[in-house]
Amino acid sequence: MFQPTGSGADVPTGSPAQANQREPIRLLMFGSLAGVREMIKNLHKRGFAEPNDWSQPIPTERSGEVMVTVTKYRT
Repeated sequence: MFQPTGSGADVPTGSPAQANQREPIRLLMFGSLAGVREMIKNLHKRGFAEPNDWSQPIPTERSGEVMVTVTKYRT
């Protein structure tokens, strides 16, 4: 899934002061409006996120495609 980076900038790991803070993780979903709504309901049934936690659908440059986002928190 992820490929190791050879050289380049190191990814910051955070400081001990940040250890008590929740890290926001933003997730994006792209698809048809019907497909996105169906997947949001499916994920809700599995306990992933409340339907109202997702953003309003935003049209993309692709015909018939929308994007939604949700923020989850890493503790």
